[in-house]
Amino acid sequence: MLQVLKSSWALLLGILLLMIGNGLQGTLLGVRGNLEGFSTVTMSIVMSAYFLGFLGGSRMAPLMIRRVGHVRVFAALASFISAVLILYPAIAHPVAWALGRVVIGFCFSGVYVTAESWLNHSASNETRGQAMSLYMIVQMAGVVTAQGLFVLGDPSGYILFIISSVLVSVSFAPILLSISPTPAFDTTKPMSLRELYHLSPLSCVGMFMLGGVFSAQFGMASVYGALAGFTLGQISMFISAMTIGALLWQFPIGWLSDRMDRRILIITISVAGGVAAMLGYMLESHFTLLLAASFVVGGMANPLYALLIAYTNDFLEHDDMAAAAGGLVFINGLGAITGPLITGWLMGLVGPGGFFVFLAGLLIGLALYGAYRTTQRAAPAIEDTGSYSPVLPSASPVVVELAQEVFIDTALEEESNNSAQD
Repeated sequence: MLQVLKSSWALLLGILLLMIGNGLQGTLLGVRGNLEGFSTVTMSIVMSAYFLGFLGGSRMAPLMIRRVGHVRVFAALASFISAVLILYPAIAHPVAWALGRVVIGFCFSGVYVTAESWLNHSASNETRGQAMSLYMIVQMAGVVTAQGLFVLGDPSGYILFIISSVLVSVSFAPILLSISPTPAFDTTKPMSLRELYHLSPLSCVGMFMLGGVFSAQFGMASVYGALAGFTLGQISMFISAMTIGALLWQFPIGWLSDRMDRRILIITISVAGGVAAMLGYMLESHFTLLLAASFVVGGMANPLYALLIAYTNDFLEHDDMAAAAGGLVFINGLGAITGPLITGWLMGLVGPGGFFVFLAGLLIGLALYGAYRTTQRAAPAIEDTGSYSPVLPSASPVVVELAQEVFIDTALEEESNNSAQD
């Protein structure tokens, strides 16, 4: 772990500042939109625009990096992010905000691809697993820290937007001033979405549903809190509970997934998350209990992402893993675009509780589809399945590929040991 910190501290510090800035602007827009009098439908369109840009950025960033290099892409995208964050309060109009969110989503996607490929390059085969864990912890810590900063300013003013812009700008300094060599960015073996669906229908359908869940959680949670009449501190605690739950539940669920039929685990935690979401709908007036429900929803929903990737890997050859992971990320992005739109419509129809109704519907729907898939083919033997790797829902194809390399290295090592024993 110390070796990882020594070689990647600048990058991890930059990612921490970046996630604080991004987490702050996401929560801030939801509350500021309510203060500006924007309807829930309007805000859902604004929030969806981020994921539209993110989806485009995940496809374009690798091409940009191969054309002009990591450093130039990093610097260009950084300037656009900082500019948009400053313009949000200056042009408080839904169309301007939606366009800004598209740009922000595109740029952050490119930044993630650049930073993650850098991390992948700096880690060795022996340290990639630790690097992945640290990267995940740093991202989650940034989002939680952002909620603490949110209560220090007035969302109706400029200061929080300025702080967010400054954090994003400063985050690039440690990375751009690093003396580490520029990493290579290689192509991977392609796989069509049709081939991916034929390989694992559950993973494809599950990833699409989870895209809606994640975009609702991180795009509309602050809108829900504002409509429910929460204070700024309560909104911060509500979002933090989901994020902390997502972090703490990753590892116990991962441990279980390596020891049982992953489909059964997918069904079980989907049901648990769906039930917790329904309790959240009914417990809106009891804030402490609502926090507990939020903790469980975040803790159950987020590990499903890595769990579905691990399940897909059980049917793949090593050379196909990175391409399949990229396809799953793309499907997840498609679902993310629709999440805030449907959530906003439901919140306008049934009130703030529509936020939890949407989460419950998707999670229960995933459980039902998972139950159906168990009747269509047998599960692979436990000893033939790969290891679970914690991966964040916001991961780009690069970080997903990093996780798969950890699995490949482990599998090859086990195969070598088995051959030696024979």
